[in-house]
Amino acid sequence: MAKKIAKLTLTAAGLAGAGAAVILTKKKQEKETAAKYANRTKNYRNTELGRHEKNSKGIYYTNGNYEAFARPEKPEGVDNKNAYIVGGGLASLAAACFLVRDGQMPGSHIHILEAMGIAGGACDGIYEPDRGYIMRGGREMENHFECLWDLFHSIPSLEKPGASVLDEFYWLNKHDPNYSMCRATVRRGKDAHTDGKFNLSQKGCMEIVKLFMTKDEDLYDKTIEDVFDDEVFNSTFWLYWRTMFAFENWHSALEMKLYFQRFIHHIAGLPDFSALKFTRYNQYESLILPMQKYLEDAGVDFRFDTEVTNVRFDIEGNKKVAAAIEYNANGTEQEIPLTENDLVFVTNGSCTEGTVYGDQNHAPDDNAEVRTSGCWNLWKNIAKQDPAFGHPEKFCSDIAKTNWESATITTLDDKIIPYITKICKRDPRTGKVVTGGIVSCMDSKWLMSWTINRQGQFKEQDPEKVCVWVYGLFTDVPGDYVKKTMRECTGKEITEEWLYHIGVPVEEIPDLAENSAVCVPTMMPYITAFFMPRAKGDRPDVIPDGCVNFAFLGQFAETPRDTVFTTEYSVRTAMEAVYGLLGVDRGVPEVWGSVYDVRELLESSVCLMDGKSPLEVELPGPLNLLKKPLLKAIRGTVVEKILRDHGIIRLGML
Repeated sequence: MAKKIAKLTLTAAGLAGAGAAVILTKKKQEKETAAKYANRTKNYRNTELGRHEKNSKGIYYTNGNYEAFARPEKPEGVDNKNAYIVGGGLASLAAACFLVRDGQMPGSHIHILEAMGIAGGACDGIYEPDRGYIMRGGREMENHFECLWDLFHSIPSLEKPGASVLDEFYWLNKHDPNYSMCRATVRRGKDAHTDGKFNLSQKGCMEIVKLFMTKDEDLYDKTIEDVFDDEVFNSTFWLYWRTMFAFENWHSALEMKLYFQRFIHHIAGLPDFSALKFTRYNQYESLILPMQKYLEDAGVDFRFDTEVTNVRFDIEGNKKVAAAIEYNANGTEQEIPLTENDLVFVTNGSCTEGTVYGDQNHAPDDNAEVRTSGCWNLWKNIAKQDPAFGHPEKFCSDIAKTNWESATITTLDDKIIPYITKICKRDPRTGKVVTGGIVSCMDSKWLMSWTINRQGQFKEQDPEKVCVWVYGLFTDVPGDYVKKTMRECTGKEITEEWLYHIGVPVEEIPDLAENSAVCVPTMMPYITAFFMPRAKGDRPDVIPDGCVNFAFLGQFAETPRDTVFTTEYSVRTAMEAVYGLLGVDRGVPEVWGSVYDVRELLESSVCLMDGKSPLEVELPGPLNLLKKPLLKAIRGTVVEKILRDHGIIRLGML
């Protein structure tokens, strides 16, 4: 017994000693922390000096009119530099415009190398006599595309003398504001009466809030179905979201979060598209052609049918210099040697690469025409040379998860028009807003959506014809009328499926699809590749670390806080690339900061709950008891006023 007591005494003494040591160590750490804090506050000085110093990429972000209206000085040495821009899409053309406007580089020093025979990239819109009108997609825009509007206020309109592209866009959307009068249908063309509601449960709302608050790094390589369950997936909110943005359950949870944060100020406009703005014509004629004319007038060198296959680098330590451009033109391999004074801008990856074109009587299958620019192989060849150049395989290796199919249906007479008018409640031939955004067929096995923008969508379009854009998220399941997968269908069969879902009597469908419309389907294997789950470094920085004369452009380059699948993202990466490499001394407009605006956050919480105040939500017992004391504490303060102004505090709550 005595031994046992002695052992216990020793153990207790040891524990006491260890506890004392822990306490002493803790006190020492507290003293050191206090000393560091005192020293830091002692040397603290309030100042704004250095606020707009350039970061490691050679740029800085700003907001407000002071920087927006300013013209930068001509960068030093620009007359001795050349620029080679790989790709002819929106990002590349924007880079060339910024080189001319802000970099003041001579146009003859700017060379655009495009694999296709036409500029525009994914921003297309064309009439082919043997097929018909073709639009692979459309562009939804909003008022806070800061870089896009910064660019287009300088691009002259092709139609209105003395006006810019922004001017004509602004006037158009003032006179003819966009909104939908039928967001979704069921049972063959009947209004689904989504009625501006999200129909989210309290649990579903909390799942969205939790995602909104999650750090980026905690969402690396995670999918949306990793963070949401049926509380969100079965809601009307998810119908709106997935059909508008083409998100699938297996896509990136990180990108979903960024979308929430980026567009939190427009959540009230999600159900009826009243937040959106559209161009008068297709994006090629409204956006690309004015840019191309501006650049041609400046003397920029366009080289079409020139496929760049690699950019070769000299890498010493952390310094990376683009040393040569390898390309194929007229069937021969050629090379452009580069120096540090030669700036190279590459659009890496493409959502429309490898598009397969069908027609009225042929499906976009293995026997159809495939148009390729080789941009994925180009990125792979560049990425082999250094980890800083990203990981293209994360985005282009699973076509089953990145494809969907669209189709352009053009009416040939007035027989289909009444069915359209019945749903969208507007005559589609007025030249004004028609559907106001997509109409989703909720019970379609393809999850088909369709839209009609202002007609004519093409300047030379017959005013009696209407171009309808149709797409299906699920291309690998049989349809409701046509018992084939969408990818197996000819243009005529896709028209039949669409006619079925807009309520055309079944016995009339074959004749109308054959004689009253023509349809061009396009299968795009990589259309949602940028939504694939990713981690830091999978997308390369716009200007990768150590690069002296090289930058990436477009949807697969990394820039903070902005969201892909937008025209803004393409233009933002172009602006950052040009300003950083050329040393343009002007701020890049930051991504609109609604995510940091307490007013927007308060209003969005009410919208998400279909008009209900968060204070009306029942919380777990102890938390619920805190409501009244907290409300009492803010009574009579500016906080109470803000909460009242934005629908959080209501009559009877105080």
